Amino acid sequence: MAEPDLTLTASLRPAALDARRGVVRLHPEVLTALALRPGDPVRLAGRRTTAGIVAPAEPTASTALLYADDLLLGNLGIRDGGQVTVSPLPVTPARRVLLAGPAQIAAVVSPEMLRLALLGKVVTTGDDVSLLPQDVLPDASVRSLVEAARRSLSNSVGYAWTSTLLAVVAAEPDTGSLVTMDTVVGWEHGQATHGSAGTTPGGGRLGAGGPTADGTAPGRPGAAGVRGGGPAVDATGRTVGSDDDAPPAVDELPGLRAQAEELTELLDLGFHHREVLGRLGTTVSLGVLVAGPAGSGKAALVRAVAARVGARVSPLWAPEVAALTNQAAADRLRTAAAEARADGPGVLLVTDVEALAPADGPGPVATVFRQVVAETVRAGVAVVCTTGRPEAVDPALRAPDLLSLRISVPLPDAALRREQLTVLTRQVPLADDVRLDEVAGRTPGFVAADLAALVREAGVRAALRQKSAETPTVAMADFAAALEVVRPTTMAASTLELASVTLDDVGDLTEVKETLTESVLWPLTYPDTFARLGVQPPRGVLLYGPPGCGKTYLVTALAGSGRANVLSVKGAELLSKWVGESERAVRELFRRAREAAPTLIFLDEVDALAPVRGQASDGGTTDRVVAALLTELDGVETLRNVVVVGATNRPDLIDPALLRPGRLERLVYVPPPDGPARAEILRASARNVPLAPEVDLVELGEALDGFSAADCAALVREAALAAMRESLTASTVTAAHVASARARVRPSLDPTQVAWLAAYAEKRAG
Repeated sequence: MAEPDLTLTASLRPAALDARRGVVRLHPEVLTALALRPGDPVRLAGRRTTAGIVAPAEPTASTALLYADDLLLGNLGIRDGGQVTVSPLPVTPARRVLLAGPAQIAAVVSPEMLRLALLGKVVTTGDDVSLLPQDVLPDASVRSLVEAARRSLSNSVGYAWTSTLLAVVAAEPDTGSLVTMDTVVGWEHGQATHGSAGTTPGGGRLGAGGPTADGTAPGRPGAAGVRGGGPAVDATGRTVGSDDDAPPAVDELPGLRAQAEELTELLDLGFHHREVLGRLGTTVSLGVLVAGPAGSGKAALVRAVAARVGARVSPLWAPEVAALTNQAAADRLRTAAAEARADGPGVLLVTDVEALAPADGPGPVATVFRQVVAETVRAGVAVVCTTGRPEAVDPALRAPDLLSLRISVPLPDAALRREQLTVLTRQVPLADDVRLDEVAGRTPGFVAADLAALVREAGVRAALRQKSAETPTVAMADFAAALEVVRPTTMAASTLELASVTLDDVGDLTEVKETLTESVLWPLTYPDTFARLGVQPPRGVLLYGPPGCGKTYLVTALAGSGRANVLSVKGAELLSKWVGESERAVRELFRRAREAAPTLIFLDEVDALAPVRGQASDGGTTDRVVAALLTELDGVETLRNVVVVGATNRPDLIDPALLRPGRLERLVYVPPPDGPARAEILRASARNVPLAPEVDLVELGEALDGFSAADCAALVREAALAAMRESLTASTVTAAHVASARARVRPSLDPTQVAWLAAYAEKRAG
């Protein structure tokens, strides 16, 4: 019986989680007609035949459209609006997949990491695929491995891993086969999983459709030419995998020189001066844990120090070993340790060690790993483990005979980012208007890999702008454009999309804006001044006032004004019915904030998160959350360059302990707008609205008694819609349109609530 098929029109409109992951979306009725379920593979035929994973589109989507991203349309050989024939595809596990890509990427991405990035995707010979992992995974164990691969790709490749494309040189079967953990995945002319180094699956090219001499698929844009898929770089801006891939010099690691000196002293003593230790009747343990954010240069630090003391580095990627069976993992660990002990001084470098020795439920492999580390250190070989999440590492690994020394790599501040930018741009022709100090100030939370991605993206923008120039340069405008697309790795899970507004865009509220500037912006922007004057900056601020009076908008404006990262969360989002999960969510929120400092944490509806203890009937969940909040705000681990802003319209429901000095100590009342304030809000809301001359905003503001800031903005919006209802070619909004909007938009302020909040504010002020 022939498989059913439908011919649909391609639409370039991917969901955010689908982009470049091989996913197509179809209307639920189309899925039913084709007897498909979400997650099934489908055959797609345009000018070329390829395959993808199907997912349901929203019910309001068109039944005649197939929604896909640019990568899938490129694999089909069609453009937006082209015709695609869709049919079910039997699930066929791929036996072998061979890929080609930039040499710089192949040098740092192991076949095991590559397989995890492709896991769950369907591949076809001649396709392009990305390194972005498929998010629909079969079980929790594989999902944890993929998350580890995601972090390691970010650490080793930098921001480029999200945009790099690879060419599928060959696949067995060659059309629409599913990558599983049993698939042999490898680089062309390179290593492969379940194969020895230097071999390729099947001994080289498999079947037709192999790449051209430059490593790209014939007639297709190859990975090496894809924008954003440039070479991977280390913390010094040196290309990884190139002829220039020598270990960096310590002097080329701004911000890591103190850590480099500490590690150098330890390794030099352990490798070259053991006789002194023997005469003193003591020994030295060469186990080290290097902790720091992903992309901050931990591996570059180890390589630089090893080169300084004349030691070889034997690298080992922990998630790769954790993905193996217990026996295979144990054999791999012992083989790596033996290689490190082979000739002369050696350093066994284990990256992302939390995958091998997790704090939650360490298994048999973790036990073997501890034994291997102990034996290797006793043999006089250094074992250096790196992690971006030290709290996730098994505490047993910090025993005196294992990783006895911990070196922390901090997030760079503005001065260190300026130094790193100087190193990264030393071979970049900069225009005269480039101010690296300003770029450093606009990149809070950026680590070395993020800054390298920023410089690379600015170079791409400059190249696109000056294709025919003999002496192109990178201008400040190129950096500004790059800043719009390159986000810091530490903010990958940020929930707030920053709008391009500042406090100047907030109508009225002069006193409130002054207070917030002093309490929020100054601690984030001028921490050195507070330190010089011996003053502890405010830890937090509580905004309270009637609903719709601009509390959230004020925080958005603060985010646009303060050159700080912003983590936004609704109070109820942190609450969970599972014991311990809410406290874990609070700790994770503040951990991310410390990593991305300077950071502004915005807790909206904070009364739901931190009510008065002892009064809730939820089994003590909120009581424990309040305790976790208090611990994070003024506990042992200090909040440096982190400010917390809460917002509520019920300040009386918040636990009083949260409002004392040292916590949310500044209470700022955001009052409802009066007549002049409403006029300012109307003027700010109508900045881009073509109002007719007869519209008097001052008079209108005086007449809108009981209107909140949100009501005023809604009135302007409704007036513009009234003009559109009258004529879609309308060029101005007239007084008649405003009057029509007045009939539709009603005031939302509750006089009783406003009076109570005003009395509460007077009581606090008194």
